[in-house]
Amino acid sequence: MVNERAGILQSVHPAGWGLAVSALAALLGSQLPQAWAGAAVAGLFLGSAYWLALWPNQPAKPWGLALGGLLEAGPLDARRCARAALSAAAIGSLALLVVAPGYTVGFVLWHRPEQPFELERALFLDQGPVGLWSLLDLALGHLLVVALPEEAFFRGYLQSALDRRSAPKLELWGARLGPGLLVTSVLFALGHFLSIPDAGRLAVFFPSLLFGWLRARTGGIGAAVVCHALCNLYVIVLGRGFGLSLG
Repeated sequence: MVNERAGILQSVHPAGWGLAVSALAALLGSQLPQAWAGAAVAGLFLGSAYWLALWPNQPAKPWGLALGGLLEAGPLDARRCARAALSAAAIGSLALLVVAPGYTVGFVLWHRPEQPFELERALFLDQGPVGLWSLLDLALGHLLVVALPEEAFFRGYLQSALDRRSAPKLELWGARLGPGLLVTSVLFALGHFLSIPDAGRLAVFFPSLLFGWLRARTGGIGAAVVCHALCNLYVIVLGRGFGLSLG
C-alpha cells in the first residue's frame, strides 16, 4: 500500500509538482500574516521534499538530498556531520567569493547608489550593540528558513527527479548537468515572481544555476544551502552599505 502511494506520487511529472508547490508557496506567502508566512512556506518546501523524495524510507543521496547523514535512516555520526558541515561551508563560501566581484559591479550599475558604501552601516553596526544580533538573526533566518527549505525542494527533490527523467550528459567543471538544471531554475524564478509580481524577481534564475551546479558537483544540498544563504545576505549587506532600500 505504501509503495503504491509512493508510485502514484512519482507518476506525476516533477515539473508539475514544482509548479504546484511554488504556486501554493506564493499563495501562503501572500495570504498568511507576515509573522507566520515565512515558517509556513519553509514547512511546505521541507514537507514536500520529504513527501515526494524521502517517503517512504528512500535513501537521501540518490535524490541529491545528502546532508551529512541527517536525512538518512540509522544513527547519526557526529564526525561525519561535522565534516559535511565544514565542507559545505567551505565550498559554499568559495562559490560566493567567485561570483561576488562580478555581481557587485552589476549591482552598482543597476541600482546606481547615490551614497558611498559604508561598512559600518552594511554590517548593522550603526544600530549599536544590538546590530550584531540583528545580523546574526538575519543570517540564521536565511540559512534555516529560506535557503535550507528551498534547496531541499528545488535542488534536492526537483532537480534530482528531473535528472532521473532525462539523464545529465553535459560535463561542466566536474558536475554532470542536464535539462533538469534549466527547468528547475525556471520554476525557481517563477515561484519568486508569483510571490512578488516584479520582473526583477526573475533574475534569481541565474543564482539558481549556481546552486544547481553545486548540487550536481557535490551530490548533496549542503554547499548549495550555504551559498544560497550567503548570496541572500550579501545582497542585503550591499544594499544597506549603499543606503538603499531594496524592499
